[in-house]
This record gives sequence, structure tokens and C-alpha cells, in this order.
Amino acid sequence: MGNLNTKIIYRFLGITAFLNGLFMFVAFPFSYFNNEIEKWGILNAGIITVFIGCLLYFFNKPKNTGIQKKEGYLIVTLGWLTLTLTGMLPYLLSGSIPSITNAFFETISGYSTTGSSILTDIESMPKGILFWRSITHWIGGMGIIVLTIAILPLLGIGGMQLFMAEAPGPSTDKLHPRITDTAKRLYLIYVVLTFVEFLLLKVAGMSWFDAINHAMSTVSTGGFSTKNANMAYYNNLPFVQYIVIFFMMVAGTNFVLTYFALKGKLRKVFQSEEFKYYLFGIIGVSIIITIIILFFQDPNLQTTIQHPEVFGKNESAIRHALFQVTSIITTTGFVSADFTTWSFFATGIFFALFFTGGSAGSTSGGIKIVRHIVMLKNSFLEFKKALHPNAIIPVRYDGKTVNQTIVFNILSFFIIYMLIFMMASVILTFLGLDFLSALGAAASSLGNIGPSIGSVSPTESFSHLPSMAKWFCSFLMLIGRLELFTVLILFTPFFWRKN
Repeated sequence: MGNLNTKIIYRFLGITAFLNGLFMFVAFPFSYFNNEIEKWGILNAGIITVFIGCLLYFFNKPKNTGIQKKEGYLIVTLGWLTLTLTGMLPYLLSGSIPSITNAFFETISGYSTTGSSILTDIESMPKGILFWRSITHWIGGMGIIVLTIAILPLLGIGGMQLFMAEAPGPSTDKLHPRITDTAKRLYLIYVVLTFVEFLLLKVAGMSWFDAINHAMSTVSTGGFSTKNANMAYYNNLPFVQYIVIFFMMVAGTNFVLTYFALKGKLRKVFQSEEFKYYLFGIIGVSIIITIIILFFQDPNLQTTIQHPEVFGKNESAIRHALFQVTSIITTTGFVSADFTTWSFFATGIFFALFFTGGSAGSTSGGIKIVRHIVMLKNSFLEFKKALHPNAIIPVRYDGKTVNQTIVFNILSFFIIYMLIFMMASVILTFLGLDFLSALGAAASSLGNIGPSIGSVSPTESFSHLPSMAKWFCSFLMLIGRLELFTVLILFTPFFWRKN
């Protein structure tokens, strides 16, 4: 390992495993009080995971507690792998998902907040396992917030330098100068949002078990549901779906802006260029999709709803359009209807949305809107420079000049992202998928979205994929979730050279 401080790496992995095990103990009562035989598998998984965590922590006392960039990259990537390898134990030891391939896929889909599933009959699964499945989303989402706002800026990863104090961006005003205090504030917001949504969903008509599971899935922009029909199960409860729409929007917003909003500083929220593009983008595309649905007249959307006096004739089309557009842009992946049946034009729009992503500093996956803004501005400036070659015109974001290094970083990220998507699509066809399904699975896995097109459409699971395709999609979920560079840099020879 060269000059790496391996003991500090192992110690961090120990903390990760220990905390993961404690969350397994939280899932145990759900199984115990429902008298499920799988409860002992969940309990044993928790004990084993905590034991592994303690071993890694107590047998690795580093002389130097400083973390350099190299250790940072390894801690982030190996931390997610540690979560996944230990997180699959409840599935395996309970016998709920006996296949290692399927258990790994379901687990990394949970922690990466992708929401793709290999389960074909979700409602037959034990409640303890379903709760654990939702917890993996919640842990992953919580980890991503702190990762993108507190850790990645220190590593200079994938355009996330926009979170640095000296760089322009929505969080130039730091929440607090110390990373630990920033993390605590973000955790608090995350927990409060989850609890508030849980209460609202319960009042709107969900059972308490379904409400807590869907609240965890929404705030983490994950997409796992406790129902086979996903959110389409609640098509006759519009209030439920509107609550989920609102919290998907909030979860897809930069959590620093959410903090400002909660502090009453709404002006700061609406001054953010990214937030304005994000909000009006969702509204604009939803209007287009609503028109398509009304023109297409999907009979599946004509359901009997409560309070017909409140909801008008065309309300269903507006709601489903808004729900699906928000779900895809925020990479939540909840499904209220099969958007692939709304004409090829609608499917094409949704496929394009796979490459947007939510706001930077949110639990969303994908490319992120801020990158698109910077790239578009840089492109328009190139046209200006063609007419005025001697002019020095910087890219400006939120009224501030963007460092050219950040612009190059964002352009590099986008090029690498699209190259990986193209190569992944080809590889998946080689592994047995038809072309449309390969495109869909590659875009969905890399963008951490969930439902896609082809044989992995909103009404289908990923269970039919060949084993190698599942492992490959799992890898795509990991690199997509960790901003590409964090993982890919580990495969470069210069990373392992001694300084």
C-alpha cells in the first residue's frame, strides 16, 4: 500500500461497519413483533457486523491520525463497499434473498439510492427485511449529503469544489466553519424532513409502517417501496402522492438551501441559479407531459379518487406528470404510472431527463443541474469568443466568476460520464440485454435512477438480468453515486505510486 496510512483507513471502515450493525438492530424489532422467522437472521447479521466493526477499529490504532487525499479516496470508496458487503447479510442470513448476486445488487441499489430491485413480489417479503431495505436508502442518502458537502470538496472531486468557501456556489456562506458541525446540522435537517413526511403520509392515509418506509425512501431519493405497484398503489389517494412530490423536490434541492429556507432566508434560496433552473425545469417539463397524457388519454390513470370535489377532471394527468417528472429529475425513481406507455415522445423526454440529476449537495444522483448550467454558459461564451477572440469573458455562476479549473473539471466529468454510459450500454448488450434495455439499464444504474426503459421499465424488476449484468450494473451504481472520479482514480497507476 506504499506510503498510505492503512490503519486510519481500516479504523474508518470499522466505524462504518459498527454503525451499519446498529441500524440492523433497529430493523430487528419490526421482525420480532411480527413474529417472523427471519428475525434471527437480521439479529445475527447485526451482531456479526458490529463485531467486524469493533475488530477493525480496536486493532488499528494509527500513530498519525491525519488523512491525506489518497486515504480520503480509499475511505469513501471502501466505505461504500463495506456498507454493501455487511448490508447484504440480513438478506442472506434470513434467507429472504439467498443468492449472493441478488443480495449484493439489492443492497448496493439501496445504499446508492438507486432503487432498482430484483424482487418480484415485494409484498410477500418479511416486514423486518422491508424495513432494512428502506434503511439502506436512508443511510446512503445521509452519507451522500455529508460526503458531497463536507468530504468531496476537500478531495477536489467532480465539480464539487463549488462547495469550497473560496469558490462560487450556493453555499459560499458556510453553514458552520467546522465540517463536524456542518454534518450535524445536515443530519438534523435530514431526520426532521423524514419525520415530518412520515407524519403527513400517516395522516394522508398510509399505514404507519408504509409511511415510515416511504418517508425514508423519499428523503434519500431512493425509490424502494413496500408495494408491488410502487406509488401507483396510492393512485386513489392524491394527497399521499402530492406529499411525496413535495418531499422529492425538497430532497432534490441543495441541503444548504433547505437550511437557509428553514432559517427563514428564502431570498437566498431564490437567488440560487441552480434552484431556479431546477424548479422551473420541473414545472416546464411537467406541463409538456401533462399535455401528452391528456392527448394520449391513458386509461390506467382514470382511477376513482377520494374527494372528487377537490380534484378536477384533468387533475390525474397533472399529478402523474408532475410526479413522474419530479421522480426522474431527482433520481428518486418512485413510480405512479408506466411512463413508457405515454407515447414514444414522452418516453424520449424521460430518457433525456435521466441525464439531468437534481441539485448538487442533495441526495439526488445523476450529472447534477449545476454542471449543465456551467457547461451551457461556457458553450455560449465560446460563440462570443469566436466573434471577439481577444476578449476575456469568464463564466459566471450566481453572479460570481467560476474558476477555469472548475469549468475544465465539470467538462471532464461530463465527457467521462457520457463515455462510461456509451461503453456500459455496449457491454450490457454483450452480456445479453437487448439494445433498448441496455441503454435503459446503463442510464438508470449510472444515474442512480431506478425505473428505466425496455425490459427494465417501471413495471418490471431487474431480476431477469444475467448475473454478470447485475454485477456490472452494481459497479455502475457505485461509481455513479460517488461522482465517478472518486472510484475511477483508484484504477490509475499513478494513484498507487509513492510520493
